[in-house]
Amino acid sequence: MDIWIKAAQFILSLSLLVILHEFGHFIPAILFKTRVEKFYLFFNPWFSLFKKKIKDTEWGIGWLPLGGYVKIAGMIDESMDTEQLKQPAQPWEFRSKPAWQRLIIMIGGVVVNIMVGFIIYIGIVSYFGETRIESSALKSGVAIHPYLQKYGLSSGDQILRVDGEKVTNVMEVSNEFLLRNKHSLEVKHSDGQVKTIKFPEDIEYELFEQGAFPMVSLRTKTTTIDSVIKGTPADRAKLQKGDQFLSINQQPITFYDEIITQLYLNKGKKVALSVLRAKDTLELTGVVGQDAKLGFQIDADKIKKYHPSFAESIPIGCKTALNTLGDYAAQLKFLFTKKGASSVGGFVSIGNLFPAVWDWEIFWINTAFLSLALAIMNILPIPALDGGHVVFLIYEIITGKEAPQKVLEYAQYVGIVLLLGLMLYGNGNDLFKIFFK
Repeated sequence: MDIWIKAAQFILSLSLLVILHEFGHFIPAILFKTRVEKFYLFFNPWFSLFKKKIKDTEWGIGWLPLGGYVKIAGMIDESMDTEQLKQPAQPWEFRSKPAWQRLIIMIGGVVVNIMVGFIIYIGIVSYFGETRIESSALKSGVAIHPYLQKYGLSSGDQILRVDGEKVTNVMEVSNEFLLRNKHSLEVKHSDGQVKTIKFPEDIEYELFEQGAFPMVSLRTKTTTIDSVIKGTPADRAKLQKGDQFLSINQQPITFYDEIITQLYLNKGKKVALSVLRAKDTLELTGVVGQDAKLGFQIDADKIKKYHPSFAESIPIGCKTALNTLGDYAAQLKFLFTKKGASSVGGFVSIGNLFPAVWDWEIFWINTAFLSLALAIMNILPIPALDGGHVVFLIYEIITGKEAPQKVLEYAQYVGIVLLLGLMLYGNGNDLFKIFFK
């Protein structure tokens, strides 16, 4: 049942974003009197689940849920229908329009995705509120990833400033270092000493390769298992929902981060687990995975939220959207590392963003994130993506010369091969993780 709830959320989110993205192309095309031959949700090789012709446009739903498309007359696109281009150009065709109009048509989908992301984030803050967690309000300090101990940090510290700026939400500290080029922390240790810790220039790559994220998380005394994932080391160790950790390898457990530390220090090793089940103390044995996990989940304490007015929600939501855009673009650099390449996922990875229960707040957070992620991906200068078309149009605007049709066709073929290869690689990674990890 869990997988169907996740799938339903993913398909609904994807469908909304695809339709809105394609309307971003459709509306300017119509405004510039360009004929749109097809408007499809999902792809329809060989047959369609539904189709209806209204005026010049065939509206339909395909059976292959990999996205969607609009087919614009007189344009080389993923359909690779070049027969029309052998005929004299007609005034309603894409190729007959001025370059600036074609550019607006091509960037329309990306613009809509960005607008949708901003609007959803504003709505989330207005309706669900904003989480604000100042380090100084956490009496037990914050939980520090064990790898950061080499830099003089430890759980129980309070994070005061990042690169000289006061921290208003400790949950953002990891992103500040991994994705926003920050390099220093001002911390208050549990003994009251305040120190400034400076990190190397390439700290983001070090943290990524070591899996040291989140760098900082909430320090909670919740150490009771909320769920055990089937087929994992936790399942094989006979851990159950409701078990409370008492110690790992004879190291007493008081805080959740102490569990994380012991698992990290014992990656790939056998560990002794002491847990309280009902009124009985049980001694179990488990083997920690190479990812420093056993396969259980703990429901941390709920965090109170600040509920701003709608007017206050606008700048907060816009800042969240801008940070999300920048963070997503920044993390693309990790794709060129060994760990980053192995982390590329497909539809299973995206679907796993959604929880096994229907939660509207998480649904809209994920939808806003995916909308902005789609904007970044689509504007990349890869043939077959919107960004590839934009490159050729900018070239035409600058030089006054249109790229030869054959160049456009070959570029489209190259882009399709690249995208199919990336899709196969990402989904192959997902399958490998399912069956071999």
